[in-house]
Amino acid sequence: MYRIPCAERPAWQQKAAEYGFYFHTMYGERYWDESAYYQFSLQQIEEDLEAPTEELHQMCLDVVERVVADEQLLTQFAIPEAQWEFIRHSWLQRDPSLYSRLDFVYDGKHPAKLLENNADTPTSLYETGFWQWLWLEESVDLGRISRRADQFNSLQEKLVARFQHILRQSPEQKTLYFACCKGTLEDRGTVQYLEDCAVEAGWRTAFIFVEDIGLNEAGSFVDLADREIEYLFKLYPWEFMFAEAYAGPLSDSGCQFLEPPWKAVLSNKALLPMLWRMYPEHPNLLPAYFGHEAERLDTSVRWVRKPIYSREGANIQILEQGNVLHESGGAYGQEGYIYQQAQILPRFGDAYTLVGSWLVDGLAAGISLREDSGPITQDMSRFLPHIIL
Repeated sequence: MYRIPCAERPAWQQKAAEYGFYFHTMYGERYWDESAYYQFSLQQIEEDLEAPTEELHQMCLDVVERVVADEQLLTQFAIPEAQWEFIRHSWLQRDPSLYSRLDFVYDGKHPAKLLENNADTPTSLYETGFWQWLWLEESVDLGRISRRADQFNSLQEKLVARFQHILRQSPEQKTLYFACCKGTLEDRGTVQYLEDCAVEAGWRTAFIFVEDIGLNEAGSFVDLADREIEYLFKLYPWEFMFAEAYAGPLSDSGCQFLEPPWKAVLSNKALLPMLWRMYPEHPNLLPAYFGHEAERLDTSVRWVRKPIYSREGANIQILEQGNVLHESGGAYGQEGYIYQQAQILPRFGDAYTLVGSWLVDGLAAGISLREDSGPITQDMSRFLPHIIL
C-alpha cells in the first residue's frame, strides 16, 4: 500500500461541473484530491479487504438477528421502545437493503480492523462508484498511470443490479422516491447518483426533500401534490426519523423504505461491542464494550469513546489513562457511549488514512480512501482515488 503523488488532470474542475460533481470543493476547502493516489496489490484487495468485508457483513447480520429478539439489547442500542416491533417486523420479513460501507484502519501490512459500519446513510458514493473510475481511465489515457492498473470498483454496476432485483420483487411498477434534506450539497449529489442508477435499472423515480414530505389523513406519506409515497430511499438517519413528530405513523404508513428499519441496528455504534461479545478475538475486530462496562477497559492501552449515534466523526474522544488526547465536537452523546480499543489510522506523509469498503446486497463492491490531518476522519476529510497494480 503506497501513497503516490501525481499530476492532476488538466481542467478537471470544469469536467466535474459538467458531470454534476459540485461538491469537489466545499467551504473553500478541497474535498476531492487527485494530487496523489493509493496503490494496492491484488492480494491486499482480495485477502485483506474484500474477503473480510463480506465475512464481517454476515457477522453483523447475526447481531441483528440477536438484537431484534432481545428487549434488553434493543434498550442498550438506544432504540425507542415504540419502534421495536417496527424494526423486528422489518427484519423478519427481510425487507431488502441496498448498500453499506465498512470503515477500516488498514496499513497494507496488518489485518484490517473494523472501526464502524455505515449501514444506513453512507455518503461518498458518487466519488467512489463513478468519479474515481473516470479519474483512472483518463489518467491511464494521459500516460500518467500504467495501462496494467485496475481499481477495486464494481459499485455502480452492483447498485444497478440491486435496484433491478428489488424492482423484480415489486408486484407492480411504482414510483421510487429519493429524499435528502435541504441545503446539503453532498447529500443531494449522492441521492441524484442513486436515482440515476435506479433509472438505469428500470425504476420510475421522483425526488423530494425530506422537509417536504407530508402525511395525509389516512396516515400515508405524500409528496407536494398529495401523491402517496409507497417506496422511499431516504438519506436521513433512522434515529432522526424516530425522533420526528411523524415517528408514530411510520409502521402503518404503507411505505417501503430504503434503507429498511432493521438497518437502525447495523448503523448503531452499539454494534461494535456486540460483535466483540459474539466474536471475541476475531482478527478484523477491535475490543469494544458498552459504556456501563467501562471497568473492563485495560488502562494500559488507548481507547476511543464513541456516541452510539455519532456520524461524520462527531463527538469522538481518544483516551489514554483517562486523559483526552484528541476529540471532535458535535451534538451527539445523550444517547450513551461505547468504548473501542484505539488503533490509530496509519500515516502516509502528513495524512491519516481511512479505508472505506463498500457492500451492495452483501457483496464487496469497492473501496474509498479518506485523508485527514488528524486521526479522526470527519465530513471534510479529503477523498483520494486508488489503483490496483
